[in-house]
Amino acid sequence: MVSKTVAPCIFSSQDSLALAVACRDIDVRNVKALIIGPHETPYEFGFFEFDFKFNKDYPRKSPTVTCTTTNSGRTRFNPNIYANGKVCLSILGTWRGEPGEEWSAAQGLESILLSIQSLMSTNPYENEPGFEDANESSDKKNQKDYVQKIRHETLRISVIQRLEEYLGMDAGGSINPMVPSDYDLDMDTLDEDSTPFLPFKDLCKRRFLWYYESYLAAVQKGKEETKDGQSFTRMPFEGASNSMEGKFNYPELERRLRNIKNALDAETDRWAAEGMEAKAKETTVAVNLYRQFEQVVESFKRADLPHNIELVDSNPFIWAVTYFGKPMTNLDGGLFRFRLHFSPRFPEEQPRVRFETRLFHHRISPDGTPCYVSAISKREDVKSHIEAVIDALEEENPPYDPRTLVNPEAFKLYWGGVDERRNYNRRLRRSVQQSMEDF
Repeated sequence: MVSKTVAPCIFSSQDSLALAVACRDIDVRNVKALIIGPHETPYEFGFFEFDFKFNKDYPRKSPTVTCTTTNSGRTRFNPNIYANGKVCLSILGTWRGEPGEEWSAAQGLESILLSIQSLMSTNPYENEPGFEDANESSDKKNQKDYVQKIRHETLRISVIQRLEEYLGMDAGGSINPMVPSDYDLDMDTLDEDSTPFLPFKDLCKRRFLWYYESYLAAVQKGKEETKDGQSFTRMPFEGASNSMEGKFNYPELERRLRNIKNALDAETDRWAAEGMEAKAKETTVAVNLYRQFEQVVESFKRADLPHNIELVDSNPFIWAVTYFGKPMTNLDGGLFRFRLHFSPRFPEEQPRVRFETRLFHHRISPDGTPCYVSAISKREDVKSHIEAVIDALEEENPPYDPRTLVNPEAFKLYWGGVDERRNYNRRLRRSVQQSMEDF
């Protein structure tokens, strides 16, 4: 059966930092997938969504794949990803390929996603057939112009427009009062067929907070390389209805990015008030969080861990954790306080964590948002979130992974040369010492 073949792919891909897949329980043949654009490409940390339709012949035949991040069919993001959503890949049978590149039953959803992700390269111009080795002066200029407009539209369409829609915002930053918040909806009585299927809404919000500084850095780079109001250059392979048209306006993108960040922070703050209402009503989520709080406190006591956990204003939706730096590490002697903010829709909406203590660390953004990953199987377990945050802080020899780039300055020093790493350690130790003075 199709469902038995597809389902394992869906759940195995959830652990990836750059790929996510989801489907309704009642319709496993229609799957949505999200690819987060690779680092150091014009697609960097953009959110690109695709629809997969698995027919009855799967896995003998490949699924049908359509890109839905196209600005309502007006924007072609890649020579192989058309404005109408068509994805040209030999593995999908939508493009002729070399022998051995065709679809086989041994392949699956993840292999398709990785193939699409590989199209999002540093120089997508060369993806167009016949332009692989283009090396004329006009080609070099086109390559640069193509990268510049993709970077701009990745920010504008895949990040900004998507987050504004999730938040019910217009381009001016105003919140539409006619759009009900998730808290206004009765989650127990909603009909799955009648509600929009937005499986990546919470994920994109949390990833936006991770990559916010990188988005601002891309804006700054764009300002330096382009002129405000300058029209995009049309590529030789772009047609009238299959292109990327527009004008550069990075100051506008920066303003909208900051509005989104402010709206997300305000949304997190609202969870506290909503949580107190939920506590008064003794909702299932409120009772569950309070029970987990008691269990985690008791667990830490039994394990003789020095860390302290308490509820802020007796609100089970805000946990304050005081973390004692691990002995014999750069964190030794530090006292760090961070909060976990929970939504009344937890665990559908995952907690947002924010360090109140300033700490210069490559896994903590300048605003205090930590980059951590909790296992999908434990997304309802608050203790696993706390442990994952601490593990991210204490990991001594992490593998290089640009998907964890949440603090560009610290990341660059940490993964630089010997002198840069020494500078990183000095600044980390200085912030650790300051944590004791500020506590």
